[in-house]
Amino acid sequence: MSIHPLPIFERDADSSFRTLETDAEIYAKLKAPTSIVVRGGRMKWVAELPYQGNAKPGCGTKLVAHTHRGTEIVEMLTTACANSGCSKSVSRQEMLEYIENSGGKDYPFHNEGRIERIATAQDLAHWNGVQSEAAALGPSVKVLLQASGLAMKFVAVEPLFGGEMLTIYYLSEERVDFRELLKTLASQLSTRIELRQVGARDEARLVADYEKCGQHCCCKNFLKVLKPISMKSAKLQKATLDPMKISGRCGRLMCCLRYEDETYESLAKRVPKVKARVQTPDGAGVVIEARILVQLVLVRLDGNKGEYAFPVEDVTVIPRVDQPPSNNPSL
Repeated sequence: MSIHPLPIFERDADSSFRTLETDAEIYAKLKAPTSIVVRGGRMKWVAELPYQGNAKPGCGTKLVAHTHRGTEIVEMLTTACANSGCSKSVSRQEMLEYIENSGGKDYPFHNEGRIERIATAQDLAHWNGVQSEAAALGPSVKVLLQASGLAMKFVAVEPLFGGEMLTIYYLSEERVDFRELLKTLASQLSTRIELRQVGARDEARLVADYEKCGQHCCCKNFLKVLKPISMKSAKLQKATLDPMKISGRCGRLMCCLRYEDETYESLAKRVPKVKARVQTPDGAGVVIEARILVQLVLVRLDGNKGEYAFPVEDVTVIPRVDQPPSNNPSL
């Protein structure tokens, strides 16, 4: 049976009869980007690199770039120029403000290098082969580190697409003199070697996957600057201090405890302290428990009237009256 196109659909295909443009027409009018923000490496550093090609890549596109380390496969995040191929383009000012708010000078941001081209199928196949070869080197590198007798724990191996360098990440609680080890590794692996010391949190960033919340570890997914977390935050936010419930994959306090710390502190200032005497609509009493998030306090009323929960707005702290000084000089 033959198909007969309806006139109304034929008319929609003609741009002269439409007021709205299709996605393909909008994309065709866009210019190629001149500056692309990319993410690369196992440590997920970020860089803004110039681009001189005619193609219009979008977010998530794999690119071949010459970076501060060598030739690498990087992932496009967005563009920092207007009217470009990426619909999620940001201004350079917005990008710099985000970096400042996310760690400032400690944020792993670079601008040395350039985008060479969009990665082809051959580039990606070669990159998969390079990664497989590097993963196979892991056990032998681990043996060499153990044989050196140095206090170094092997973490991961990271190659570069261009083969200029092989980075070996290791964990150590102290500084070690690995000059002889570096010579041994360079001679056996026949490439330039960089030994890079990392901490427990960076180890989780390199090898961890999911957290107990069901999401990717924050350090692996988006968190660039790993600031220390205090036990004060854990005590303020958690009903329990069980290490299994407040520790992340790295064995340290979870990074997410810092996200709501400021909110908890501001809410905690409105809640009376435990054992404080307060005045409620039902009489005076003593605070025996406080719930910061719901802004409720449990009060034991005077005269054995029972225990009741009151909103913070209905509770007034009774100022403590200090005892007058004694007239007995011997006391």
